[in-house]
Amino acid sequence: MQTPTMSTSMATPTPPRATAPSPANKPLAAAPRQCHHLLPRRRPRCVSASSAKKKNPWLDPFDDGPDEDFDYQGVFSGGKQEEDPRPPEDPDNPYGFLRFPMGYNPELDSLASKVRGDVRRACCVVSGGVYENVLFFPVVQMLKDRYPGVLVDIVASARGKQVYEMCKNVRYANVYDPDDEWPEPAEYTHELGVLKNRYYDMILSTKVGGLGHSLFLFMSSARDKVGYVYPDVNRVGAGLFLDEMFEAPSANLSEGGYHMYKEMLDWIGRPRKNVPRQPTPPLRVSISKKLRAYVEDKYNRAGVEKGKYVVVHGIASDSVANMKSRGDDDCLLPLEHWAEITKAISADGKGLKPLFVIPHEKHRDDIEEIVGEDTNILFITTPGQLTCLINDSAGVVATNTAAVQLANARDVPCVALFSSAEKAKLFLPYVEDKASCTVVTSATGKLIDIDLEAVKKAVNDFEPAPSFALTPV
Repeated sequence: MQTPTMSTSMATPTPPRATAPSPANKPLAAAPRQCHHLLPRRRPRCVSASSAKKKNPWLDPFDDGPDEDFDYQGVFSGGKQEEDPRPPEDPDNPYGFLRFPMGYNPELDSLASKVRGDVRRACCVVSGGVYENVLFFPVVQMLKDRYPGVLVDIVASARGKQVYEMCKNVRYANVYDPDDEWPEPAEYTHELGVLKNRYYDMILSTKVGGLGHSLFLFMSSARDKVGYVYPDVNRVGAGLFLDEMFEAPSANLSEGGYHMYKEMLDWIGRPRKNVPRQPTPPLRVSISKKLRAYVEDKYNRAGVEKGKYVVVHGIASDSVANMKSRGDDDCLLPLEHWAEITKAISADGKGLKPLFVIPHEKHRDDIEEIVGEDTNILFITTPGQLTCLINDSAGVVATNTAAVQLANARDVPCVALFSSAEKAKLFLPYVEDKASCTVVTSATGKLIDIDLEAVKKAVNDFEPAPSFALTPV
């Protein structure tokens, strides 16, 4: 018969409780035990100069010298802000809120962040249509350059929101028309709730407003409220609710042309602490491969090939999709003038075809009647598709619409038609540095009186894009 064995846990004897040895039985070589956490903290050898000069140590009993673990040369000393280490996002949340451990709360805005002037989240309320939002791209780029890691959101009209599919620096784009003087109460309160729930550090507005719009920015609960105010008595009381305000040169900010946001750019790029003045970035737009493929299929069905057509933009139309600037009312040409210009494109013998871009389908019959039934016509209303169309073309001939700025942003040859030389300098101040852009102005100050022979001569300089073919081996 086998003797039952005990388990390991049962067989292991429990050690007896340790008792303090008596002084008689204590070995001589044993060192006395010390409780390090009960001993007073030793003063470090490296003592700061301020504490070394003190004669009475009781003046500051808590001064133990400089802290070896503290970073005295980090973001607290000045300079640009550093990007925060980004925790993983919650994949089940459509807003991308970060996951924090249980028992911890996210720090929304600290006192040190306010003192340093860090901006982690910024919101831009942009007034106007496509043209004004395209010219706002340098402001967004300066925000990204000045505050690394900043998240930029946009609030714009329905037409203005379409522009930001070409801006990779924008996180969200919300539809809310800031130019609506009498908005619906539900839309007004909903947009305020959206802005308050995102906890912005800075909100910037390009709408020239007064007390009412300043209250809207104030109720967004952003830390810094920045915006334009009226240049007249209508701005009374607006400055009380804004941290920084810019007096607009006129009630219509678009009359400033390309530099319509000069005051805001100067304020964002101002020198501060150890950061020098931030240079104004140029206008640049980006397009996606999916959008480019969609537009390529679209213009192929219209009867033109890549690099062998000239975009014609700026026909007279009352459509809201004409993409003209609010600062230039005389910027559209009638179809009779475009018919003569496009004849010079077709007759130059280079194989280029004029491609009319219409903002509404009602103009298709008029073009076929005046220009010709075999005219290539494409209906495009979004600025992203227009940019892809311009990017694949041999050149652009347009009046003062967004097509001129988009062509120069993509470095595509362009012939720009203006009503006067003053308007051309206002909207294209960088044209001297652009060898690919030719400006033709009217001598009478009216666009309809523009010299068509000068336009035809400038259009003849367009060359078809070279086609690369693979040689069979």
